[in-house]
Amino acid sequence: MVQLLRLSLFLMLFSAVSASVWAQPAFTPGKMDEILYGVAYYYEYLPTDRLLEDAAMMKDCGINVVRIGESTWAYQEPQDGVFKTDYLTRILDTLHAYGLKVIIGTPTYAIPSWLAKKHPDILLTNKNGQRPYGARQIMDISNPAFRFHAERIIRRQMGTTARHPAVIGFQVDNETKHYGAEGANVQAQFVAYLKAKFGEPEAMNKAFGLHYWSNSVFDWADMPSTIGTINGSLRNEFEKFRRLLVTEYLAWQVDIVNEYKQPHQFVTQNFDMDWRSGSYAIQASVDHFEAARAMDIAGIDIYHGTGDRLDGVMIAFGGDLARSMKQDNYLVMETSAQSILGPSNQELLYPGQLRTQAYSHLANGANAVMYWHWHSIHNSAETYWKGLLSHDMEPNPTYLEAKEVAAELEELSPALVNLKKDNEVAIYFSNEALTSLKEFAFSKQMDYNDIVRNWYETLYKMNVEADFADHTVDDLSRYKLLLVPPLYTASDAELEKLNAYVENGGHILYGFKSGFTDEHVQVHMERQPAMLRETLGFSYQQFTGIDRLPLKNDPFGVGEAENYVSIWAELLTPEGAEVLGRYDHPHWGRYACITQNRYGKGQATYIGAWPYPAIMQKLIADAVDEAGVERPNTHFPVIIRKGVNGQGAVLHYVFNYSPEPQTTAEAVMRSTDLLTGKKYNGQTLLPLEPWGVAILRED
Repeated sequence: MVQLLRLSLFLMLFSAVSASVWAQPAFTPGKMDEILYGVAYYYEYLPTDRLLEDAAMMKDCGINVVRIGESTWAYQEPQDGVFKTDYLTRILDTLHAYGLKVIIGTPTYAIPSWLAKKHPDILLTNKNGQRPYGARQIMDISNPAFRFHAERIIRRQMGTTARHPAVIGFQVDNETKHYGAEGANVQAQFVAYLKAKFGEPEAMNKAFGLHYWSNSVFDWADMPSTIGTINGSLRNEFEKFRRLLVTEYLAWQVDIVNEYKQPHQFVTQNFDMDWRSGSYAIQASVDHFEAARAMDIAGIDIYHGTGDRLDGVMIAFGGDLARSMKQDNYLVMETSAQSILGPSNQELLYPGQLRTQAYSHLANGANAVMYWHWHSIHNSAETYWKGLLSHDMEPNPTYLEAKEVAAELEELSPALVNLKKDNEVAIYFSNEALTSLKEFAFSKQMDYNDIVRNWYETLYKMNVEADFADHTVDDLSRYKLLLVPPLYTASDAELEKLNAYVENGGHILYGFKSGFTDEHVQVHMERQPAMLRETLGFSYQQFTGIDRLPLKNDPFGVGEAENYVSIWAELLTPEGAEVLGRYDHPHWGRYACITQNRYGKGQATYIGAWPYPAIMQKLIADAVDEAGVERPNTHFPVIIRKGVNGQGAVLHYVFNYSPEPQTTAEAVMRSTDLLTGKKYNGQTLLPLEPWGVAILRED
């Protein structure tokens, strides 16, 4: 009887949804008609066939989108040229009958065993040798044999799925990077790249300083592998080249998918960040901004602190990065469902935190929140990376909370979708500076990403929203303030762009070592900071590593315990700049540590060392205020994110990331809380429950 009822519902829904699906308008990024709330689903991994049960449970939960297919190449092509993609049609038919939309992932990031056996050269070689078969992401994405077979399975999958009325979009590959590939195939392509760039080897020798230790190359046929190189310039160019391989590979997949997709469907990629106790750092092995150009809409995977560590900062960091890729709304393709136990332990979310997490994503401009994944996997590597359902596949408190969130989103979707930001602050980052500072590290305790994260988190906790500006962005005029982490590697044109930004009225806060080398990581022969010297109003010739040094006279008023800089110290001689801080040291006391200079209509602050937290917070707060950027009086754990929704209304998301109740007077103007319906007149404190959220619409 139950099966008969399910079949009746299946047929009814299939008929109703099919009638209208092809009347959909063309997909336009940032103009979606609802918030997508969904899960990844792996029919192929399940011990038993429970497709109907899962579809019914998803519908009951309020899920409206399901992501499938991206890791199942061997299931779809069990032997070379033997395709079994028809089962995807059954999955699509079933999900569609329950009114569920589907995103198809190309399955290319995990290759089948027969392919590795037939073409062992597909398995990538890195500095440790050739990878053995077993894990995912172990292939050379530029290998011709891999490309042949990858294209074949993509086309077969697209031919099966692209015109199905359930399918709203496609994800190309999965968390794509170059995976450290540097085998013979990659080396040969790199030589061709160098030849096209430099023409003659001697031009490369001079740019990279290859005459050092007889590394010179005078015939391209003699070009050695980069695996053993000691030359940081060559290594950095190789990293740039490998990021280009990723950009080209993803664009290649997009081109194939575009031959099949319908006007209302989109193409995305689930970019991931570098992993630092969660997904919380700029990736060195893919250029997100360049790779995102081929996509209709940016996608990202965000895994973050949970339980007592849920502070929203990793969610905001990933969201701001994804939104900045295309300066538009984005999709959260994967995020935490229950807990992650293993090398990257995360606690089970506390009751109420799944809801807080979902709205945290939306507050940054996400148009989708998708959990990884629907069901917990019963074996293999990610057994304890738990989905909405536990291994018993029954409703549980997390599932029930997702059901409550889904009901709210269904009602509020028109007011929440397509949230737009107009931020006045950006963190200006550079993949080239990131990788060159891996070659020429300034400390074993800290790296480039640590500074990016520190500065972002400081802004976040004082409720200043920020974009990320990739170093190739030409027009920075929309921003009042740029925070520039150590820009160790930059071309003359890039530095001239930043100088012009200040001259025209912009404000910059620079980190140490900025402007030190050219785009080939060759140190400038001019006195440092070379092309930034006039803009910054100082010069220096010497620097030193330090444990810690105090500043004279506590210039920032932070008290004796915090009045220190550490790790790195540049000995700055002012040439017109105002000195904000000097070293308190018997030998270095005559040198400046932190300076500020008016240049043209703007201002540049330079931090020649690494300050203790209280000083850094003061410097960033002062930079925000001096640039004329408004900020609330409240601060963490009350976090406020603001935007304009698709209906033109101003929304303020107000969060309490703490286990204690909070109140705030900020953002409580004449407004209505969309979650409760309560109205505020600007004279009432806003109460926030532990881990609570309010969504205030200005009236």
